[in-house]
Amino acid sequence: MVYETGNRTVDDAVTRVLDGESLDRTDGLALLAQPVEAIAAGADLVRSRFSDGTVDACSIVNAKAGDCAEDCGFCAQSVHFDTGIDTYGFLDPEEILAAAQRAERDGAQRFGIVVAEKGVSKDRRPDEWDRVIRAIRLVRDETSVEVDASLGILTREEAAILAAEGINHYNHNIETSPRYFPEIVDTHSFEDRVQTLRVAKEAGMDLCAGVILGMGETPADRVEAACALQEIGVSSLPVNILNPVAGTPLGEHETALISTQDLIKTIAVYRFLHPHARVRLTGGREVNLAPDEQHLPFEAGADGILTGDYLTTEGQSPGEDIQIIERAGLEPNRTVNDFEPDAVKARQEASPAVETAAGTATSTAEPDD
Repeated sequence: MVYETGNRTVDDAVTRVLDGESLDRTDGLALLAQPVEAIAAGADLVRSRFSDGTVDACSIVNAKAGDCAEDCGFCAQSVHFDTGIDTYGFLDPEEILAAAQRAERDGAQRFGIVVAEKGVSKDRRPDEWDRVIRAIRLVRDETSVEVDASLGILTREEAAILAAEGINHYNHNIETSPRYFPEIVDTHSFEDRVQTLRVAKEAGMDLCAGVILGMGETPADRVEAACALQEIGVSSLPVNILNPVAGTPLGEHETALISTQDLIKTIAVYRFLHPHARVRLTGGREVNLAPDEQHLPFEAGADGILTGDYLTTEGQSPGEDIQIIERAGLEPNRTVNDFEPDAVKARQEASPAVETAAGTATSTAEPDD
């Protein structure tokens, strides 16, 4: 098949990817320099050839909020910054199950249990570890969604236990390129993150690892991050866009430091460099994209979404997200959770304030001592 956008660089990249070739940093930088219309069209073709025409939805719960000892410059949950968020200890497993059931109702295919700390430790905090395992088992046994986790740094023993309990994807974002990472985080290294991803993968879990765009990184950093994820081998690549939080080092900005055009081009490049992964549009999209722009990433190679609320900020309703997916000419994935999209949209229209599977849901847990 000959595919022509009229742009030689894009057409050559499409042909090579469809022939099974892996593109590299040089290719990524060359593609970024092309007009957005050409690169988006090329990436959409790559997606259509390797994907199933659906957008996969995941949802998360903030299972433990705030008081994190790390100093990630974008994060509202770091103890180093005064952001005014509510903090609480690890939720009761039944609360996590309730959030997972809302996610299932709202059409999520996977559900992530997320904590804000360097790592849930089996040896140092055995009671918390037991709650993690109980929560995983409840969600696994009582819902149809696949159970994911984002629990920070793991030991090999912990990774093996999580894999045996049925964790599908382990999330541990690299955030940005190796070069720019020290500008964002001081308390741990880029290699620390990569090592945890290796440990999780060796234990048998698939990897969900991605980036935050608009933190002041260069276009080359965005490509370098994608190349680092190539080396690691991810099946889900979440693309967050900075939502600046007052009180954090990056909170002085009103929006992310990236234009809509550059965001679309970056997502397209990620599709070219990761033709078989779910390129997932996640946090910050509502803040940085106008309502009539949110379908554009899905016309430029994206085929995954995080629906509902985020860790400390509100998101859109699942019904609205389904409408965005359909506007892009795609349909929600129903492989794991065979829900009815029209029912989700109708429920939202009937009761706009309906509670979603929320990372920001109010907790009844007591704060840690």
